[in-house]
Amino acid sequence: MNRVSSVVIVALLAGLGVGATYLVQQGSASRIAEQQRENDSRHFLDLLPANSYDNHPLEHTLPLAVATLGDSTLQGGFLATRSGQPSAVLLRSQAVGYVGSIDLLIAIDVNGKLLGVKTLRQSETPGLGARIADWPNAWLTIFVGKSMNDPDDKRWALKKDQGQFDQVAGATITSRAVLNAIHDALRYFDEHRQQLLGENLHE
Repeated sequence: MNRVSSVVIVALLAGLGVGATYLVQQGSASRIAEQQRENDSRHFLDLLPANSYDNHPLEHTLPLAVATLGDSTLQGGFLATRSGQPSAVLLRSQAVGYVGSIDLLIAIDVNGKLLGVKTLRQSETPGLGARIADWPNAWLTIFVGKSMNDPDDKRWALKKDQGQFDQVAGATITSRAVLNAIHDALRYFDEHRQQLLGENLHE
């Protein structure tokens, strides 16, 4: 075999190797992306009752601009539907805690009642405010079923602020920030209900 033939064969083998590697990477990338999608779905959607939606809420983003609310910042949202009708809204909210920002996911049903709250990211003090990220979270469940006006504005506060709600022990600032963000989200939903749920809402 002459030198030219050897070079050609080596080049062909290298090309085949590169092509095979590319195909494997493409296949792996799609599998990884699908796995990430499933992980995100589990992480985000465990706030919603399993039989309350039949769409892919994370693929149904709401056209919301970032909005500064009373004590938090709204960063976006998703719509859950069942049989083509809205069933819940998931709002992403950011509050400022004791150490830094706290990112929350807040689920609200079509009647304006809170379905659940989950901490997506936080940097609070370990063993104190950081417990806000525990899942499941007993403290966050005290808000389930509440709405903008239940309780009224004066009672939407920590007990030490003459309100209705207990706080996370040793984490007053964190608790206050999360509570206010939840109330902000409920208020925002109430004021923008038609925009969030769309024209197909049945009264």
